Amino acid sequence: MGFLSKWRTHKAVSEQGTVDVSERDGVRYLHLGGVTVQSAMRINAPYELELAYTRSMMGFLLFRHVPANILMVGLGGGSVAKFVYHKLPSVQTHVVEINPQVLAAARSHFFLPETDERFAVEIADGVDYVRDHAARYDVLMVDGYDDRSLVEALASQSFYDDCAAALTDDGVLVVNLWSSDKLFDVYLKRIEASFNSLVVCMTTARLSNVIVFGFKRSPGNPRWQELKERAKQLEAEYGLEFPDFVDALRNLNVHSEKRLLV
Repeated sequence: MGFLSKWRTHKAVSEQGTVDVSERDGVRYLHLGGVTVQSAMRINAPYELELAYTRSMMGFLLFRHVPANILMVGLGGGSVAKFVYHKLPSVQTHVVEINPQVLAAARSHFFLPETDERFAVEIADGVDYVRDHAARYDVLMVDGYDDRSLVEALASQSFYDDCAAALTDDGVLVVNLWSSDKLFDVYLKRIEASFNSLVVCMTTARLSNVIVFGFKRSPGNPRWQELKERAKQLEAEYGLEFPDFVDALRNLNVHSEKRLLV
């Protein structure tokens, strides 16, 4: 805990564990029970996405236009929630977070928006919430790691089945997984089972995370040229490296010379 002892600016303890905030070189970090970085925010650019994996989670926009609504399971520092709130103003975002101290830290240290007609955070168990909201969301984003591992309840077969059920007909599941997780293959097979193998994976810039997209309905084996053109448009609109996302998709998934095969 030497790193946190030196750079910590906030600490809170609850039944769900310890929440720490640290700062270094103009970047503020959220930690859950250890030194692992759960969220990061550049203080002079609080609404941008500092971490590569959070930028990659926005890759779902390659496959569908801006959704009407998004459900996020796991708040962290609220990086993705803030980005959606400020960059996609037509989207209604609902976040489910189990730890009230995480929400408190996100509000006090990470510029999380207050509740309004487009944005809300609910303190609840994400497993229960997803199970109880069938056919409700266009995009469901799950980021369920604590300091050491993926929360078991957010990686079960029944949970991924419920995720599929919670999506609308053209809905997309977006899951952050650690590539080093010894159960990575198990989790991926569960997602594939829940989504009838309509799944693609994308490595992030640092290769430590893999973003998994599960589709309720096939995106139709999109042509690489179409994906590249869309990526350029999205990069210009949102300032994220969407062309790199297309390259990452090609490196990791079944494809032909002209198409991504989903």
